[in-house]
Amino acid sequence: MQDAVIVSGVRTAIGTYGGGLAEVPAVKLGEICIRAALERADLKPNQVEEVIMGNVLQAGLGQNPARQAAVNAGLPVDIPAMTINKVCGSGLKAVMLAAQSIRLGDADIVVAGGMESMSQAPYLLEKARFGYRMGDGQLVDEMIRDGLWDAFNDCHMGITAENICTESHLSREELDA
Repeated sequence: MQDAVIVSGVRTAIGTYGGGLAEVPAVKLGEICIRAALERADLKPNQVEEVIMGNVLQAGLGQNPARQAAVNAGLPVDIPAMTINKVCGSGLKAVMLAAQSIRLGDADIVVAGGMESMSQAPYLLEKARFGYRMGDGQLVDEMIRDGLWDAFNDCHMGITAENICTESHLSREELDA
């Protein structure tokens, strides 16, 4: 089995919600990081065999954001790309899948990571496709709906974290240690 190693790591600055990066779409952030990672590793775009990128808030980004970021970063269009949505673990899962692909001998060079912009998450107007007929429509915050809301317990993920800590008997002090 072949070893998988990380030869380059790039990240954008952590922006403030609605701050300096608010106008930069997630796909553009991914593109910038892919381009810089290849430059730092002294790799040519055509050496990459696959791109795997995590992305949760996909509404409005267009099809396969990973492929968009890869092609916009200069990778040839025949290199496959896959977008992973595993909520908070999306970027890490992308790296895990890349390592798995390398270890199994399916690829030698894989670009993997995550890209997100909470500031760019749109509002959704459900039921608007076929008309409301009468009455008001309600806007739904895609950031909350798709990224921060527990679909099983109908509550914010912050509450879910608190509930898990209570069930597991973990204190704030233990978590901060």
